[in-house]
Amino acid sequence: MLETLTVRDAVELAVVERSGFVESRHSGAAVVLSPDGDVVAVHGAADALILPRSSLKPLQAIAAVTAGAALSGDELALGTASHSGTDRHVEVVREMLAAGGLTEDDLGCPPAWPSDAATRRDMVRDHGEASRIRMNCSGKHALMLRACVATGWPTQGYLDAEHPLQVHIREVVERLAGEKVAHTSVDGCGAPVHAITLTGLARAIHRIGSASERSPFALHRVAGTLVRAVRESPWTIAGPGEPDTIAIETLGVFAKGGAEGIMVMVAPNGTTVALKMLDGNGRAATLVAAHLLSRAGALTESDVQTLASALPLSVLGGGQPVGMLRVAPGL
Repeated sequence: MLETLTVRDAVELAVVERSGFVESRHSGAAVVLSPDGDVVAVHGAADALILPRSSLKPLQAIAAVTAGAALSGDELALGTASHSGTDRHVEVVREMLAAGGLTEDDLGCPPAWPSDAATRRDMVRDHGEASRIRMNCSGKHALMLRACVATGWPTQGYLDAEHPLQVHIREVVERLAGEKVAHTSVDGCGAPVHAITLTGLARAIHRIGSASERSPFALHRVAGTLVRAVRESPWTIAGPGEPDTIAIETLGVFAKGGAEGIMVMVAPNGTTVALKMLDGNGRAATLVAAHLLSRAGALTESDVQTLASALPLSVLGGGQPVGMLRVAPGL
C-alpha cells in the first residue's frame, strides 16, 4: 500500500504554547522554491507522496478551462475554491450552473451545511437544509460540469476516474507537476484526487503562480488568469475569517489549503511553498507557509506578524489569551 511520509521523515513545524508550557507539536514536511523554480529549502521528506486534497483545485480548474469551460473572474475563482457556503458564494455557483443549462441536481458533490457560522445560523433559523450547492467544493464541480457541456462530454459520471474530463485533468496534473500520478483516490467531495510528491505539488503551484496571461501557451494564460481572479476577489476562494482569504487579503499571496494539513502559497515574486502537516491538522499551515516565504526573502517578518495577528492563533484560558500557536523554534 502506498503511503505518505512517516513520523521518522517529518520535522517539527509548529508548536502550541499554553501559559508557558508547550502543549502540542505539529510535524510535517515542506519545500520552498525560488522565483525561478529552484529548490532553495527542504524540511523533512519533500519527496514523499501526498494527496493534495483541495490544494489540487487550481490544477483541476485550469484543466477544466483548457477543456472548454470558458469562465473568468469570480466564477473562475469559485472553480478553485473551498468556499464557506455563504449566500454570495452560492449565488455565483448558481450562475455558473445556469449558464451551462445545469442545475444543482447535476452536482455530484454530497449535500452539506455551510461552514460559515452566520450563514448556517440563518439557515437553521429559517428551517433550511443541507444542500449540494452549499458544499465547499460546489464551485469546482460546477466548473467541471461546464467543461463537460462545452466539450460535449457526458455530465453523467463526470466524477469517474476514466471519464474524459478526469483523464484530461490527470494529464494536466502530470504536466504541471513534472511527474506521473502515483495513485488515484476519491476525495471528500467525490472527485478523483491524485497522489504526487510534495515537491511535485510545489512545482505545479509555482508554475501556476508565476504564469503570465500573455504567455503563448494556453495552459499558462489560463493559470495567470486564475491567479489574478483569486487575488482580485479573495472572498471567493474561502470566505470571511478563513485562512486562505486572510492570507491573500493581507499579503497579496496566492494561497490554497487542503484537507489533512496541506498548504500551498506563492508570494508576489513567485517564491513558492508547499507543505504537509503529518497529523492532518492545518491550523498552523498558513502561518508556517508565510514564515518559510519570509525566510526565503519573499516576505518580511513584519508581513508574517501582520498575518499572525489576523489569524485565530491565540490559545484561550477562561476566555482570555494565555498562549499562542507559533512556528517551531529554528524553522
